[in-house]
Amino acid sequence: MDFFEVIAERHSVRKYSDRPVEKDLLDRMISVAETAPSSKNTKSSAFMVIQEKDTIAAVSEMRDRGSAFVKDAPAVIVVLGDETKTDLWVDNCAISATFLQLAATALGLGSCWVHVNGRPRISDDPSAGNAEDYLRNLLGIRDGMRVLCVVAVGYPAEA
Repeated sequence: MDFFEVIAERHSVRKYSDRPVEKDLLDRMISVAETAPSSKNTKSSAFMVIQEKDTIAAVSEMRDRGSAFVKDAPAVIVVLGDETKTDLWVDNCAISATFLQLAATALGLGSCWVHVNGRPRISDDPSAGNAEDYLRNLLGIRDGMRVLCVVAVGYPAEA
């Protein structure tokens, strides 16, 4: 698939087949995302790949709206930014996540971005905390690393 076909084909996929995503494809996606441009070449983005079903199910509970479908994805990639390297970590992560999704499309996979940064866990209850802190605790994310989004990845389900 050439570049323009990848751009034309990319769309959000929220329903996946049960087929696991091969490790080499996930590694290729991460390799592509690591080539994304970043402010002053800080390379402040990092990625956490999750394929364990129970952990994916727990990740899907990070928000009360817009993340439930994640539980059925065979893989998720948490896109992280190192705020100690640059104050532009959000921008850098957004570019990296876009490269990640374009790579998924080029490899015949579907993906969907679920925003985390600044999002509440429960829309109508600010006391419930935010999605980022939930993931930080669940996944043991170290201080200085911030979560921009989670990208669900898998083979699209047959329509």
